[in-house]
Amino acid sequence: MMAPDQLGPALEIDARLTDIERGLDLLLNLTPVNAAEAWVDFERSDFATPPTLRLRPLEFEPDLVRRDLYDLAIEDVADPTLHTLFKAKRDEIARQITAMQDRDTSRFVHGSLQLYGGVTEPLAAAARELLEVIPVQAPATSTVTAGAFAEAAREELDRYRAVYPDFAAGIEVRGDVSELMVSFGRLLIPESAAFRLDRVEPLLHHEIGTHVVTYQNGAKQPLTLLTIGLPGYDETQEGLAVLAEYLTGGLDPRRLRVLAARVVAIGQMLDGAGFLAIFESLRTEHQMPARTAWSIAIRVVVAGGSVKDAIYLRGITHLLDALAAGGSLDALFVGKLALEHLPLVQDLLDREVLRPPWVRPRWLDVPGAQERLDKLRAGASVTDLYEGGAS
Repeated sequence: MMAPDQLGPALEIDARLTDIERGLDLLLNLTPVNAAEAWVDFERSDFATPPTLRLRPLEFEPDLVRRDLYDLAIEDVADPTLHTLFKAKRDEIARQITAMQDRDTSRFVHGSLQLYGGVTEPLAAAARELLEVIPVQAPATSTVTAGAFAEAAREELDRYRAVYPDFAAGIEVRGDVSELMVSFGRLLIPESAAFRLDRVEPLLHHEIGTHVVTYQNGAKQPLTLLTIGLPGYDETQEGLAVLAEYLTGGLDPRRLRVLAARVVAIGQMLDGAGFLAIFESLRTEHQMPARTAWSIAIRVVVAGGSVKDAIYLRGITHLLDALAAGGSLDALFVGKLALEHLPLVQDLLDREVLRPPWVRPRWLDVPGAQERLDKLRAGASVTDLYEGGAS
């Protein structure tokens, strides 16, 4: 391992970039605080009145944060790999600040596009194909409460701690989040949510086995940026999480249709469709249940128009391409990083600036997972992830 003093000012820059992004908390600041109440009002209106989604006030002064950001002497970082990563991360954080300033304006969607990318025609075509190929599913019947899901999550954390005693992660059931999420290593569960019983295990592999595991691995690295993510990491991270669902047999037809519908909904939003038009299209054209259509639509229109949800289908698509080309998953568990960073991360591993991953995701060792992985390595498209079966 390269000694910390050999890294010079790099570790200080790394720590400051991490602290600045933590203070922004992009994920929570783009999550509605009133989604549960808004759904009740929307249902009472017989789905006729678009919801008013409230976002929490920003707890930082954008101009002061920008000043701190550009005061960082990244030019003093001599290591070319770290210099490249730090510059790109600074640019990304600056875009995050602007996007949050632009919430609930027509400018926000442009910031979202800069952060997460648009919907290409091949991605849109893949989404449409999935919706056409996969039969409409019967509504789910068995569900569990947020409390029951939290208990299952605690048991999953215990399974990791049995192997890695220092595996530290928190679980919070909260009323101010609308979707299940991991924020800085903490699993946040919306208190009003009901989870499909057959989705509990896949969600645990998605959220804890991928998002928490890569956070924990990043926390063991000298570079703390690997806990919050190298620039553009989200797409690969969500691709890995969807892969975890597939390898454990949990990427069922309903879930695949949702991932595809998110892409279609984003395309509609970018074409100018509003909430009601997107919601009705999902319900009538794609036969999505009302609550599912609601969830997809609010995630797309939040803050003025978000394209983030395209990263799930795009992420697994790019991961499938990488696997078919002979790529290894190992380095992707070092922390939170994008496929494009693999050469840079491998360079840092080779020079012992970074350590190999500490925690191995449990989902790699679930019965049948390696056989499924071998199948993907032989070449597969996202439509091949649908293995038939419908209810």
